[in-house]
Amino acid sequence: MAEEPPTKRKCLGADCSNDAGSLQCPTCLKLGIKDSFFCSQECFKKNWGTHKSLHKQENSILHHIFPPKVVSKPDPDTGHFNPFPTFPFTGPLRPVYPLSPKREVAKHIPRPDYSEDGIPKAGRPIVRANKIEQLDAKAQDGMRKVCRLAREVLDIAAAALRPGITTDEIDEIVHSACMERNAYPSPLNYNHFPKSVCTSVNEVICHGIPDKRALLDGDIVNLDVTLYHEGYHGDLNETYYVGDKSKADADSVRVVETARECLEEAIKLVKPGTLFREFGNVIEKHAKSRDCSVIRTYVGHGINSIFHCPPNIPHYAKNKAVGECKPGMTFTIEPMIALGKYRDVTWPDNWTSTTIDGKRTAQFGRFTILMVGQARMLTIVEHTLLVTETGVEILTARKADSPGGPIPMPTIATATPAASS
Repeated sequence: MAEEPPTKRKCLGADCSNDAGSLQCPTCLKLGIKDSFFCSQECFKKNWGTHKSLHKQENSILHHIFPPKVVSKPDPDTGHFNPFPTFPFTGPLRPVYPLSPKREVAKHIPRPDYSEDGIPKAGRPIVRANKIEQLDAKAQDGMRKVCRLAREVLDIAAAALRPGITTDEIDEIVHSACMERNAYPSPLNYNHFPKSVCTSVNEVICHGIPDKRALLDGDIVNLDVTLYHEGYHGDLNETYYVGDKSKADADSVRVVETARECLEEAIKLVKPGTLFREFGNVIEKHAKSRDCSVIRTYVGHGINSIFHCPPNIPHYAKNKAVGECKPGMTFTIEPMIALGKYRDVTWPDNWTSTTIDGKRTAQFGRFTILMVGQARMLTIVEHTLLVTETGVEILTARKADSPGGPIPMPTIATATPAASS
């Protein structure tokens, strides 16, 4: 699961890469909208035309007469309902409740510290909050094993994707596959997340909650699988096309394949001494070359015996991330790419994050990088690589029948010059 960025805020100005100061939008303060910070009065004035649309959304009469958590009546035929009928959704996607009951975990399976009460006990230390753990040989082997299992589970879930299947059914498949591997599904009850996998459809950036909505021919969906096994977390995801219509849709292909390529560009930088801030520079440069934007709210993160820990890995350019790659570190790079604006909106379930304009978004990565001496071990969505001085050893190679994989980027048509008269 993506982690939120450090406490330092970014300016909300479009295409502004500056850190925000203490200047907040006064209208947002009156309406109770949080974190509307800008870097300067000039930047605020420049972006007023687009920023004020947020006030209209928040200030709608229905929004205040009916709080967002109003539950609509179930459909008499299906029993399904939208739990947030008055929420101003940014795109066409809607939650379909009721959610299925919390899935049970076999008693013999070791669990992370948050499994019962939902509160992670381990994480960022108060002192030396930016200290990044460098794993010893035993821990490295533990990470290799859990990443291999996570890849297996992701493949099983992806193979089940088809028009008509619900994301809740995908959750059941992931949960069962975890149980078969004596692994705990890391998202389950992490900060009270109710399911065993994140399923993020179309305009959902990340943290989508599996529900009763059936996937449609033409959807794209990100499956975000994380396992906890023998004391370590393994974290993988990939965005998939559902049916043939999505593969025929130029915009869907552009955002999915751009996200895939952004991850590949970032991988090329990984070596001892690379600054964490550098990944965002190459990711945003490539995204912009495809006329896409980079989501800023969520970042890559450290992962080992702790689900989310230092370092933070922002995906946007000119970020201020602290630290550099060193042997024994494990962390994720997970670019989230959008067709439209990079800003996000969270549904009243406090998890589902969507693009502010309702346009589609895709994510790739969630790959774990384990620096081993001067070599690199990369656990990406397709396989785990050990890059040595003389070549590459594939530790968990993508199988010939693994679902997904890249498809050709659509060709952008160019206008034919008009003949001179």
